[in-house]
Formats: sequence, C-alpha cells, structure tokens
Amino acid sequence: MQNTKTEALRNGLIYGVSDRPPFVEALFAALQHLLAIAVSIMTPALIVCGVLGINIADTGYIVSMSLLVSGIATFIQVRRIGPVGSGLLSIQGTSFAFIGVLIAVGQSRISAGGSPESALPLMFGLCFVGSFIEIVCSRFIKPLRLLITPLVSGIVVTLIGMTLIASAMKSCAGGQPVLEGFLSGKVAAAVVQQNLMLAGLVILTILVLNSFHNRWVRMSSIFVGLLTGYVVAMFLGKVDFSSLAQTSMVALPVPFKYGFEFDFSVFLGISLLYLVTMVETIGDITATSLVSGEPIEGDLYLERVSGGVLGDGFNSLLAAMFNTFPNTTFSQNNGIIQLTGVASRYVGYFVAAILTILGLIPYVAAVAALMPAAVLGGATFLMFGTVASSGIRIIASQVIDRRGTLILAVSLATGLGVSFEPGLVKAMPVWLHGILSSGIIAGGLVAIILNFALPGSPAEYLKENQPEVGINPDLD
Repeated sequence: MQNTKTEALRNGLIYGVSDRPPFVEALFAALQHLLAIAVSIMTPALIVCGVLGINIADTGYIVSMSLLVSGIATFIQVRRIGPVGSGLLSIQGTSFAFIGVLIAVGQSRISAGGSPESALPLMFGLCFVGSFIEIVCSRFIKPLRLLITPLVSGIVVTLIGMTLIASAMKSCAGGQPVLEGFLSGKVAAAVVQQNLMLAGLVILTILVLNSFHNRWVRMSSIFVGLLTGYVVAMFLGKVDFSSLAQTSMVALPVPFKYGFEFDFSVFLGISLLYLVTMVETIGDITATSLVSGEPIEGDLYLERVSGGVLGDGFNSLLAAMFNTFPNTTFSQNNGIIQLTGVASRYVGYFVAAILTILGLIPYVAAVAALMPAAVLGGATFLMFGTVASSGIRIIASQVIDRRGTLILAVSLATGLGVSFEPGLVKAMPVWLHGILSSGIIAGGLVAIILNFALPGSPAEYLKENQPEVGINPDLD
C-alpha cells in the first residue's frame, strides 16, 4: 500500500484508489460526497411524482427507494463484483435524463383515463427492459460511440434541460393544478404570486451562496436553498405534517410493488436515453480515472469503463425492480475528489452505507415528499437551466462545420417544436405518437439519423471532435 500511497501523493492526492484512509477521514470525505448528491438523488422522483400528481404515500416510498438503490448501486460500482462496476470512487444516483420522457409516459396514461398511480407499472416496466440496452452495449463500447457522437450527446442534453424548464416554471407557480386554477379564475393571483416569491427566494439563496469562494458554502447551496424555502413555506402554512403520523418505521423494498407493464410504442425514447447516459457514464468514469491519478487509456481503463457502463445498466435494472427510476454515475463527485485529494474507493463504502440507511428510514423521504411545489420549482428552475447550459458546453467544445450546423439546427428545431406544439403529434400516424411524445426523443432521433445520413463519416467526425472529459456535471 505504501507504493500506492507514494504514487497518489505524486499525483496531488492524499489517498489513491486502493488506499484505506482512517475511519474519521473516510467518514468526513463521504459526508462531503453526500452533501453534493443527496438532494439530486431525491429530486427526479419528487419532480416526476409531483407533476403527475402521485399521492404523498407513494411519492415518499419511491423517494425512499431512490436513496436505498443509490446506496446499493454505489457499493456495486465501487466494489466491482465480477465484471460489474468500475472499481473507482464512482458514486451512483437517480438520473435526471429520464424525467421528461417519464412524465410524458405518465401524462399519456392519465389522459387516456388512468389514475396517476396507474402509470407507475408502465414507467418501471419500460425502465427495467431498457436497462438491458446499456447492459448489452457495455460489451461494445468503442463502436457504439459512433452512434452517439459528442454533438449528438450535446443536442440531447440541451433538449433535456430546455424541455424541462416549462415543468420547472409550472412548479414555481405552485404546480399544474394551481396554475390551471389561476387561469380558469378559481385560484387568486395572490396565491400564485406568493408561490413565485417562494421560488424566487430559493433561487436567490442558491445564487448568493454560489457566489462565495468558500467551497463548503458553494457545495451546500442547493441544500440550503431548499431548506430555506421549506422553512419559509412552513411559516406560510404551506406544509402539512399530519400525514407523517401514518409513516411506517421502516421502508421495506418490495420488488415490482406496483406491478409491471410494457408498451413498445413508447419504448424508443427510453432506449435513446439509455444510450445517451451510457456516453455520459464513459465521460464520467474517464474524468474519475483522471482525477484519481489512474490511466485514461489502455486495458485497465477500458476494463473500468466497460464495467462502469455494465454497472450503470445493472443498477438501473435494480432501480426499476425496486420501484424507482434509472441510476447513473454522478460526475459532480469528481469535483469532491479534486477538492479533498481523496480518491479511495473505500470512501464509497461509507457513502453506500449511509444512503442505504437513509433509504430504509421513511421519514427522510416523507419530509422531502411534503416539500411544496414552489420550493422544489425554484431549485429545478436552476438545475434544468444548468443542464441545458451543460449541453451547450458540450456542443461548443466541438468544431461545428456546415454539416454540424445542419444537424444542430434541424434537431433542436424538431425537439423544441414538438415541445412547443404537442397537439400537432395527433395529426401524425398512431405509431409515431410514442416517438414524438417528447421533444427529447424527437430531437435526439433526428440528430442520430442526420449524423449518419448527411455526407461525412461519423468515425472521422468523432476522431476530429474529441469531447472534454467531465464537462457535464449537472445532467445526473
């Protein structure tokens, strides 16, 4: 271990990947990782359930499972069980990439006359089957990078952020029911104004804290912003804790608690997003290897990348089985490794244990599920804007020639057009409804098709336009 430690110090690290820090140091480093990811792990479930109108009890349970599965998934990634996992300090959490498509799937079921809860079996079924795409693709990393080039990935990431901003705006106003009530004259303007001020307080708090040079203050900005909004909402009478009286002591994981359904007509969108998150995972693991002083080429690197993508797929399968949404490798933790100088994968065991324990305690998720829509909307307003800007940065890192400009223009126009005028989808053949139900899917598919159809080799394009590693810290 002494040789490993010496090599780590040469790379500016205090502890390398295989070093074992003392208990107190490992726990302290783990808490910093948790501070950076805890809110992000719970947020996707809160957004999807909130937009669809899932009841508080089921929302709390799904959030609990998000924490629990993230803990198990982190252990698998860090430990590397057989070929599964990267063996690096790769922290797992619920992916933001799937939010828009899952909301579209749920809304389609509700518009057909189903209850919000009736959409859960279909959403989890789609995610379960889709995970096999990433599992299979993990065996063919190199050729599949021709399918999703950095330009295509950047377009999809940009569309994810842009198409979700509308959802964030509705949350800032108090949620879809409040906004509809205001537009129909049933809800007073003062109610919406109060919600917008609450969302504005969250946004302002996050912006102010992010302007500090102190890294601890910046890392805690989203958490503190949400906490500030939550406390103010309590004083305004917008939080009702009475439902906590029925909260159970332990949240037990029940496989396929809500059932299992599958619909091939809406499966294509999920498939595309698994391919995109696969490319993001490759970038994340490359960045983790780099900041950990590990190789970013050669057999060991490819083995870690392949194992990490396989881990992503397997962990997403577990997530769907245990009633939550797909998992992915979080890239913001690479910044924590750089800040702390601790790349030891044993820190990941502490992170995994704490997340698992939190997932088994329903009160954590139940309190989060009671968060008013306006408070969550303030945070997601910034988050989704940041996701869109991350996509723009990926696009900007490429040399955009005439070919790239055409791909970019048509793809973004298609994706945003479908989002702005969703009613036009009804004029298309029925088999296209599922494909065009989301601007992310429509724009992403157009980008992939044009990437191969327009003159110019994708292989040459990829070679000439290598992406930066770790440039998308906010998609997760």
